[in-house]
Amino acid sequence: MRAVIQRVKHASVTVENEVIGKIGHGLLILLGVGGGDSETDMKYIADKSMGLRIFSDENDKMNLSVSDVGGEILVVSQFTLYGDCRKGRRPNFTPAMEPVGANAMYEKFVKYLEDSGMRVQKGSFGADMKVELLNDGPVTILLDSTKVL
Repeated sequence: MRAVIQRVKHASVTVENEVIGKIGHGLLILLGVGGGDSETDMKYIADKSMGLRIFSDENDKMNLSVSDVGGEILVVSQFTLYGDCRKGRRPNFTPAMEPVGANAMYEKFVKYLEDSGMRVQKGSFGADMKVELLNDGPVTILLDSTKVL
């Protein structure tokens, strides 16, 4: 599982001119599910995302997590994180999980965050989404569950 995590002042996702998810200060998580990803991968990415100390403390040092600052999370499905561009010019998305399984894993990810006490908004899996954000910092972190030590 892969995630691009951005610390944001605010973010929203729109489908067919309707805002379906909107947050204030917090994290925008673009989430890609790979073939073979398991619940272990999902929990790793979710726990790591919630625990990342990328928000500033009173000394302006990145030392606080999204839950420490009372932030929100917007999760947007992003199969293109599995685009393999090593050969040719058109990305190969074969490494991404098939849509039915990926949607189930995406929904489990969102529920896991909610069950952990986070305020979560989400996009619409498989839809043509317009994502707006104001990156704070900018701070952008890449996570990949296959790159665990």
